[in-house]
Amino acid sequence: MDENKKNGMVDNMPSRSAFKLGIFMGIAVMFIIGFFVLLAGKFDIKGLVSKNNNDNANAVNNLGTDTNKGNQPAVININPITKDDWVKGDSKAKVSLIEFSDTDCPYCTKFHETVNQLLKDYDGKIKVAYRHFPLPSLHPEAPKKAEAIECVGELGGNDKVWAFMDKLFVATKPTLAQLPNIVKNLGLDSAKFTECLNSGKYTAKVNEQSQQAQAAGAQGTPYSVVLMGDQKVPINGAYPIAEIKTILDGLLK
Repeated sequence: MDENKKNGMVDNMPSRSAFKLGIFMGIAVMFIIGFFVLLAGKFDIKGLVSKNNNDNANAVNNLGTDTNKGNQPAVININPITKDDWVKGDSKAKVSLIEFSDTDCPYCTKFHETVNQLLKDYDGKIKVAYRHFPLPSLHPEAPKKAEAIECVGELGGNDKVWAFMDKLFVATKPTLAQLPNIVKNLGLDSAKFTECLNSGKYTAKVNEQSQQAQAAGAQGTPYSVVLMGDQKVPINGAYPIAEIKTILDGLLK
């Protein structure tokens, strides 16, 4: 049918019918536009989740800083690994991964498994340093559990810290009340552990490392930075192990 005939049909329609037809066509157009907007939003959300895959905190409540700034900083400011860090892997390894984490974050549990596997697959080539970034607005017990890690380190040293974290980074999270028994099963003095934890002697260290995380660009947990020489690669979330291996292989080649 040519355009003139179409226009003629509309012109010859009763005014009420033409009005109804106009409304129907308008609604149809709005529906189609809305469908594609929602579809685009759906794909954007999927992409965001797959990329970040982390626990985001409202740091205005937590640490007084807005974490919703989007892009990573142009310069990543991160303290080098020292004797005060809990480190796993070859101390002479060329590549370091500094991990800021929250023991009660489910994505951090996933990433803890990834880190343990990476240490096996890159034995002698990488080392991992663990630092605290508890998010109290999401996980109220996390700050005290971070202090508990420090108390275990005081009583048992580096190896006990990593054994203790293996007990914390599990699907069913232990409560604070269960920690002394976990410590006892690791062969440590649970009474001294409780005394240390109640003292608050490591609160300042946990807070200071949380501030380090934000300075380094953390917007949630887990957040890691891979370092080799002057190269720094941020990992904002629980990346799949294949993606992290790509980063490591690129640095080690």
